[in-house]
Amino acid sequence: MTSTRPGAGRPTPTGPLRPSRPAAPRRSRPGESRSLGRRPAEEASGRPDQSPAGARATAPSSPARPRGIGTPGRAIALSSVVLVIAVLVGIGVGPVRLSVPQILDALATRLPWHPSVAVPALDTAIVWQIRLPRVILGVLVGSMLAGGGAAYQGIFRNPLADPYLLGVAAGAGLGATIVIVSGGSQDLLPPAAFAGAVCTVALTYALGARTGGSESPATRSGTGSILLAGVAVAALLTALQTYLQQAHAQELADVYSWILGGLSGATWSDVWLIVPYVAVAGTVLVIHRRLLDVLRVGETEATSLGVNVARLRLTVVIAATLGVSAAVAVSGLIGFVGIIVPHAIRLTAGPSYRIVLPVSMIGGAAFLVLADVAARTVQSPAEVPIGVITALAGGPFFLFVLRSRRARQDLT
Repeated sequence: MTSTRPGAGRPTPTGPLRPSRPAAPRRSRPGESRSLGRRPAEEASGRPDQSPAGARATAPSSPARPRGIGTPGRAIALSSVVLVIAVLVGIGVGPVRLSVPQILDALATRLPWHPSVAVPALDTAIVWQIRLPRVILGVLVGSMLAGGGAAYQGIFRNPLADPYLLGVAAGAGLGATIVIVSGGSQDLLPPAAFAGAVCTVALTYALGARTGGSESPATRSGTGSILLAGVAVAALLTALQTYLQQAHAQELADVYSWILGGLSGATWSDVWLIVPYVAVAGTVLVIHRRLLDVLRVGETEATSLGVNVARLRLTVVIAATLGVSAAVAVSGLIGFVGIIVPHAIRLTAGPSYRIVLPVSMIGGAAFLVLADVAARTVQSPAEVPIGVITALAGGPFFLFVLRSRRARQDLT
């Protein structure tokens, strides 16, 4: 006998109920818990799972650590040790070899509280009048070239950017060439090179900002327009420089000597000349290193996070241009420093600009000091242009980048 419940679609038996057979447990799918599809971590916490679909069911037991040499403090400390060693090598190596105790004694003679030590006058003169200004100038120039290159790579989001990207080299080279072929005083070379570099970057940025005015407000004065303007302006000024060189072939050796760069004529006047520019530029770049990290996610995303991308780009470009222009004005055109050092830091310490920017400045200083040591000892007593040494280091480095999968990933 059967009866039908209201609303039921089929009859049910009215006789004695038989005990129902327990339902077979459903096999759980991979990544699914036995409790209503919840994952084990969710069951233990009692909170709903908020991980995206397709993510792994279990999280790592500890947060991932940054690759490389660790925290910014550790990276800065390690690079500072390398810089101190490079400075001691730069002061000690030369026609007259000086040991570390001799260097320290000679340095102590100029301190107001120095101990009474007998230091030969020759050692003091070599350290304070010849080698120390050269080494200090190498520290300032190298730190600015590497820091400017790292800043340009961050602000333009281009891993192949270097400090000469916007025409600093072309403008400085043209300014120096005009002074040399016109028979001007050597004292006019630094201001002419500095003025040419700064004016060239200003022209490049103005042209790029104007042609990029049709872009969205978030990315106005966009990266692509500025880079194309830099290529065009640099090509034009390089053509003018080449014409002047061909028209004044008798001064060609002097022009090429300046273009290849060098620290052979370094004096304390050169050091004090660029210290204010390097100090201000370096401080501004280091202050903005966190914003460069934000910009790594993209200009639109950085704008949504409250970053004024156009103002950030202008500030970084002005600071890097002033520092690099001052460095080039007293040392000539030294290539590859601004692209080798930042990439080496990324490979060893990770991509964060909290580490890359300050450590690049310290590492660039050490790199250029050691390159200068090689330049004055490889063909002693003659000197090889320091630009040749840095180029010889840059070529194998990029061959390594092409062969290394991890380095290629950093480039992309």
